[in-house]
Amino acid sequence: MKVKINNREYEFDHEISILDATKKAHIKIPTLCYSEKLEPFGSCRLCSVEIKGERTLKPACVTKITDGMEIFTHSQRVRKTRKTIIELIIASHGINCNLNCLTCSKSGSCEIKEVAEEIGVTEIRVPPISNGLPEDRSSYSVVREPQKCIVCNRCVRKCSEVQSVNILTIANRGPDTYVTTFMDKGMGNVDCTNCGQCILECPTGALHEVYQMDQVWTALSDESKYVIVQTAPAVRVAIAEEFDAEPGKIATKQMVAGLRLLGFDKVFDTNFAADLTIMEEANEFIERFKNNGKLPLFTSCSPGWVKFLEHNYPEFIDNLSSCKSPQQMFGAIAKTYYANKLGISKEDMIVVSVMPCTAKKFERVRPEIKGDVDYVLTTRELAKMFKLAGIDLLNVPPEEYDEPLGISSGAGAIFGATGGVMEAALRTAYEVITGKELEKLDFEAVRGIEGIKEATVEIDGINLKVAVVNGLGNARKVLEMIKSGEKEYHFVEFMACPGGCIGGGGQPIPTNSEILLKRMQAIYEVDRSLPIRKSHENPVIKILYEEFLGEPLSEKSHELLHTTYLARS
Repeated sequence: MKVKINNREYEFDHEISILDATKKAHIKIPTLCYSEKLEPFGSCRLCSVEIKGERTLKPACVTKITDGMEIFTHSQRVRKTRKTIIELIIASHGINCNLNCLTCSKSGSCEIKEVAEEIGVTEIRVPPISNGLPEDRSSYSVVREPQKCIVCNRCVRKCSEVQSVNILTIANRGPDTYVTTFMDKGMGNVDCTNCGQCILECPTGALHEVYQMDQVWTALSDESKYVIVQTAPAVRVAIAEEFDAEPGKIATKQMVAGLRLLGFDKVFDTNFAADLTIMEEANEFIERFKNNGKLPLFTSCSPGWVKFLEHNYPEFIDNLSSCKSPQQMFGAIAKTYYANKLGISKEDMIVVSVMPCTAKKFERVRPEIKGDVDYVLTTRELAKMFKLAGIDLLNVPPEEYDEPLGISSGAGAIFGATGGVMEAALRTAYEVITGKELEKLDFEAVRGIEGIKEATVEIDGINLKVAVVNGLGNARKVLEMIKSGEKEYHFVEFMACPGGCIGGGGQPIPTNSEILLKRMQAIYEVDRSLPIRKSHENPVIKILYEEFLGEPLSEKSHELLHTTYLARS
């Protein structure tokens, strides 16, 4: 079909939205409620365009092209309407773009401010009107500031369409419309999984993580405390984005140097604990498989996924691996094995985690594992601390992690991408079961950002059926298929966030499919570059078992590295 856009003719093979057509024509139309990951909604009307012969402007995101259509994307009428719309959006929700920037929690670029600048809004002619709604600080992970909300519905749709959690909703009508939770109970008192995907969608900073930067600054200034930090695998391939680097830039050694400049006594790697997790989880799977234990085994290193299962599918709790997540395993080992080596008490040690994940903030206070980790910073929070300390991250001289808890394998690194935990576990399980060296380390079938991936892996004549799932909406689909008997697996990796940890709720904004792929490629580059690529070959892991734990699944291991779960109403 042929259409005219701004008096130039274009031809398209099939019916698409006007917004998609203008993108193909390399014409940018401003949007706020639109997101590539969500179904078009058409609520903000910023993408309105003029169509010849139509009396009213039409939203480009939900209007399909037709043969012979003539579209004007930036006519005088369109420009004037967009300017009025953005002024009303800003004013009616109590936002003053000039004044609120000082207190806004939006990390990096602010979409609403960028759109205002694109449209040419330099002042708000309508006085800001506060909606009078209080902040929601009921959650350990996510803060809601309703006074900054423009009711674009992106958080609501992400929570329902992508994650299928459905804890956010719209209340009232007209100018009194606002986003809330069931009966205004707050995010900490409903079935929220703390995944933080709503934060990644919010264009105004009305949603953000529970900040713990001040507590960490206080800890660093306390000379009586020994403060150590661990960094998750996904952080190193994303934090440079906060300093205007291309997505996927590996900034591991600069990040380590920056953390030392902040004043941490030791800088360690969560990848070390990921290797430890594989030792326990791979052996747990082998034990269950050989002894007719509960299968399929579900991975347990994603706290958002774990809480989702506890709320929605408690009948599968016994399928969860009893292994703590790498974050919590690290804290447990640091405050026992490592503290003993230093000759200090665990009360004098503070463990800080830098994670791509907002759910880790909730995980650290779970009663079953509370005390392993003291504070959790997101990738965004660490970037803010670097900037506040005047650290030019991309230009600091690179440094290495401290030993012993900074030594890790490539298998630990790939934990940051969906499929990584499965691949790391298979590398170890194969060699433990067969006693043979694995010839090809890369399990390509479980890689990629597809929501559900399946594979059959042959180990010593046994065909293991495995699946890799990322995003809670996909988790629900797979659990329903297992429940109905439609699918049978031996081992399933679940991650709460699309793309896995590289797409976590604490990562730099924006996080879209293109950025996820670049971060993922970097994760596998880290794996390929390391001399050790299998968890069971990590020399420090071997020493840890020889000196302290004994063997995987030992009594000591169960005491420190395993946990229980809770069926939640």
